[in-house]
Amino acid sequence: VAEEHASRERLLADLIKVLTLERLEINLFRGESRDIGSPQVFGGQVLGQALAAASGTVSGREVHSFHAYFLRRGDVNLPIVYEVDRARDGNHFSMRRVIAIQNGEQIFNMSASFQSHEEGLEHQISAPVVPAPEELVDLAAHARELLAHLPERRRQFLSLPRPFEFRPVHPTDYRNQQKRAPRNSVWFRAVSKLPDDDALHRVLLAYVSDFALLETALMPHAMNSLTSPLVMASIDHAMWFHRSARVDDWLLYSTDSPSASGARGFARGSIFARDGRLVASTAQEGLMRVIKPQ
Repeated sequence: VAEEHASRERLLADLIKVLTLERLEINLFRGESRDIGSPQVFGGQVLGQALAAASGTVSGREVHSFHAYFLRRGDVNLPIVYEVDRARDGNHFSMRRVIAIQNGEQIFNMSASFQSHEEGLEHQISAPVVPAPEELVDLAAHARELLAHLPERRRQFLSLPRPFEFRPVHPTDYRNQQKRAPRNSVWFRAVSKLPDDDALHRVLLAYVSDFALLETALMPHAMNSLTSPLVMASIDHAMWFHRSARVDDWLLYSTDSPSASGARGFARGSIFARDGRLVASTAQEGLMRVIKPQ
């Protein structure tokens, strides 16, 4: 157990390295990729790196939202170049546009908005009532029980260690999938303590927000991304940061899917701190194309 935890701590340190970009020019950055077992560069990595690039051109303001589109699959073996357009710096808000490039082609773009700190009206929805993370099984332990029953090409995704802990309230039973309402909740946190850097925590929150979101849209159909005959890919991803949060403390990701149609699924999420504060909201639409038998 200690050896596994040390390995995951090294992965977290490596993730921070991956999200810390090389500055090539004043508005030009380069990042490397890591293979997490998915067929292309993990979307959360590109989200985090693009946000890091945009944040690198803003001073004294915090990101409060971004809207992004995934245009092409990223190649995990090649670097990604991020070009930032400083669209506007106003009295209170700054807007940035980011283009991610591989092989001379755009693979992703993002618009991100930053705001100076202001006080104002406040309200929020309540967090769902779910068991505490200490009462739930870590997804890594749950995955180990499933590996022997999964196709070889899917084992890598579940078997690789992660820099985050995930504790789902209702773990997916890949061997006996049942139709469920399109709602899900999972606790998550980074595996070790992180620096007191709010910008870093927001970048890491963007990274981890891409886990388990679109999967919610499969639940009414008794399908999942690992064993069902599907082609899945993120089309777009939006995120709003409401309040500061630490990703090395437990956060609850509560998701639902209002609709699926046209070979696309739509899902949205609310991220709550353990004290019930709503810290962020997400929305994503993705391709969910059923592969028909030959």
